[in-house]
Amino acid sequence: MSEELSSPEITSDDRLWSAIGYPIPLIAIIVLLMEEKKNRPFIKFHAVQSLAMNVGLYILMVVLGITVVGAVCAPFIWLFTLWPAYDSYRGNYTELPVITNFIKNQGWV
Repeated sequence: MSEELSSPEITSDDRLWSAIGYPIPLIAIIVLLMEEKKNRPFIKFHAVQSLAMNVGLYILMVVLGITVVGAVCAPFIWLFTLWPAYDSYRGNYTELPVITNFIKNQGWV
C-alpha cells in the first residue's frame, strides 16, 4: 500500500506536517496556504490526500449518523486517519485505495 522513499529531501519537518494533517484537516489547509510548505512535494501530496480522505470520511459519518447504530460508530471512523498519519510520519507516500488514484487523475498532486 505504500512505497518507501529513502530520499534525503524528506525532512523530519516534512514528515511532521504531513502526519498531523490527517487527523486535523485544518492543518492540511494551512499547509497548502503556506508558500514554503506547499512547494514541498511530500507535504503537498499528503495535504491534498488528507483533505480528500477527510471529506470522504465526513460524508460517511453523516450517512451513518442517520441511523442509531451509525451515530455511535461514526466517531470511531476518525480513528482511520491515524494509519496514514503514522505511515506518512515514517516517510512513506501512503497510497489509499480510491483516494490516491482520484487525486492523481485530477492533477492535484
